[in-house]
Amino acid sequence: MRSAKTKRKTLETSIKIKVNIDGDGICEVDTGIKYLDHMMTTLSKHSLIDLKIKAKGDLQHHIVEDVAIALGETLSKALEKREHINRFGNAIVPMDDSLATVSVDLVKRPYSKISLDIEHEKVEDMVKEDIQHFLLSFVQSLEATVHIIVKYGEDDHHKVESAFKALALSLRQAVIQDIQRESPPSAKGVM
Repeated sequence: MRSAKTKRKTLETSIKIKVNIDGDGICEVDTGIKYLDHMMTTLSKHSLIDLKIKAKGDLQHHIVEDVAIALGETLSKALEKREHINRFGNAIVPMDDSLATVSVDLVKRPYSKISLDIEHEKVEDMVKEDIQHFLLSFVQSLEATVHIIVKYGEDDHHKVESAFKALALSLRQAVIQDIQRESPPSAKGVM
């Protein structure tokens, strides 16, 4: 079983995260931020990665940032050397009026291109900068290359949710173990 846990304690936040990559999409999350909890549940459900997240802190921005960092680090730990995985994943997900595409490469080179097309200052109880920052921090700490593009949509909630669903499906593809692979999925021989 590929699982890991992380405790991140700073002067601003206290974060506990546990993941099981080979799970069933079971999620227990309490960040105090309802929309972030909803997106973490969405990520878990559609990636089939079990998530347990408990977070508290002084400011919403600090909680969002530290949950993203700790989640990326925890998934990276669970993936270990990333030697026998598919490595790549991609998905196109419609959600009502919106359409999002995500491509993931779990190579250990952090890079992201994120365009959520959020029109309003807030989506539910999260400011749009925190949503964008969550994804940037997550990708950086996961050490992955991730492209997230919302093609179109009218409802900001649907745009972001379609992006998280597409991210989840992409991760699900990328983390699958490839039993035929005897070496890392890279022409360089290392990830």
